Amino acid sequence: MPDPEDQIIEKDRTSDSDNATTRLEPEDRPRPDQNLELYSAFTVGQKRAIVATGSLAAFFSPLSSSIYLPALDTIAHSLHISISQVNLTVTTYLILQGIAPMLIAGFSDSAGRRPAYIICFTVYLAANLGLGLQNSYPALMVLRCLQSAGSSGTVALANGLVGDMITSSERGSYIAFAMLGSMLGPSLSPVIGGLISQFVDWHWIFWFLLILAGVFFTLLALFLPETCRKVVGDGSIPPPRLNMSVADMIRHRRRREKGLEPDPEKVAEVRKNYALRFPSPIPTLKVVLDFETAVVLLTTGSLFAGFYAVMTGASTSFHEVYHFNNIQASLMYLPIGAGGVLSAFTTGRIVDWNYRRHAKKAGLPVIKNVRSDISNFNIERVRLEVALPLYYLSNISMLAYGWVLGHKVNLAGPVILLFLAGWTLTSTSQVLNALMVDLWPGKSATATAANNLFRCEMGAVSSAVISPMVSAMGQGWAYTTLALLSIALSPTLWLVARNGMGWRQKRNKKEEARQEAKANRAT
Repeated sequence: MPDPEDQIIEKDRTSDSDNATTRLEPEDRPRPDQNLELYSAFTVGQKRAIVATGSLAAFFSPLSSSIYLPALDTIAHSLHISISQVNLTVTTYLILQGIAPMLIAGFSDSAGRRPAYIICFTVYLAANLGLGLQNSYPALMVLRCLQSAGSSGTVALANGLVGDMITSSERGSYIAFAMLGSMLGPSLSPVIGGLISQFVDWHWIFWFLLILAGVFFTLLALFLPETCRKVVGDGSIPPPRLNMSVADMIRHRRRREKGLEPDPEKVAEVRKNYALRFPSPIPTLKVVLDFETAVVLLTTGSLFAGFYAVMTGASTSFHEVYHFNNIQASLMYLPIGAGGVLSAFTTGRIVDWNYRRHAKKAGLPVIKNVRSDISNFNIERVRLEVALPLYYLSNISMLAYGWVLGHKVNLAGPVILLFLAGWTLTSTSQVLNALMVDLWPGKSATATAANNLFRCEMGAVSSAVISPMVSAMGQGWAYTTLALLSIALSPTLWLVARNGMGWRQKRNKKEEARQEAKANRAT
């Protein structure tokens, strides 16, 4: 006999959680006698496993970006090129890292996450194979761009998985873990690259990536289920054959054995939204051109510009100031990663607690796995109350890091500040990413791609200018300038907290009017 939770998944219910007749605590589960629609048919364990897989997939983008930084001198000598030329491959990688997700994100929001992952990893594996075999600068440049294009889309797809399955009330915790892989990459990759370049030929950096990604992709292709709501709805609808995984086959077979057949009308409705289109940047550009979104993206980009400046300049700084060798310098990235790990276990809980606090004040029921109507709820203020203090603390820690390096204090000083910078930057990014998914429901991967565009392009600029800035201004004033520029943009976030809900409501009304006009023309 089917259990009650599975039975209520299949019934027709209203999706407006304001119709709930009983006020429940956040962790309460909806009962069969409540006319509520569950947001996702995936269990808590399945959600965690899926988000963890997406986070591991996102790890390959920053891993590939920074893993060969310790080997730049060796590569330049081997290919008979200058350091400036080999540094250019780092800049072009970041540029493509911002542009490429614009193509794959919109595609994944309509065609599904699995086809998008398959495209990304196929391109990435081919690029690593070529990089392992090549011995020329033009080939290195082109293949690094291809490597970036293949891996960078996985960051947007990780947040897409969260948007598919997780409601706003729980999103903070899951977004934190979805981003963990992409934030650990910059801190772990220099250590891995330093060890490889120290003991074997630098080509083995790319052979290592090829082997690691090949094993991971095999497991992902076999077992990651399709989650895109335009393909499988809440997860109770079997995906098309192209999107089917082994896990999907097993899960839907068990549902059929319990007598849980999907509603044919619901299947037909979902299939109308399913579309395999050529990847296009247009969906992401529509997100970027929205005023409220652009404000959030600009401030996020400025914050990450400082982060990339720290990451790019750290190796050279510790070589020059503390006279470290390659291995010792690469170990200084670990405090940043440790801060990122801490943020995954702390920030999400604070974000979800603040959501529940404001929902209680607004009389908005918060029920686990049931989506609430936030059209008249100031989600912008809820998220930014957490993000803004972290935003300022992140910039202050970066500013202090510059002065500490400039005065060559005890090594504990920069280590603590790097840890603090890693924690605050990751935490701020988590909250702002959750806000972006809230602002664009159904387009979570596209919203993340827009975020990635600003983050990577502004990061590419800061990576290119930090060395000349340090030479001209010194460590302290160089990082102070970047921090002050970021802080100067922060008042725009206060405007979003105050006026964002009104802007969002106007945008939604325009979109509803456009969809209605489109439907009228069709009839």
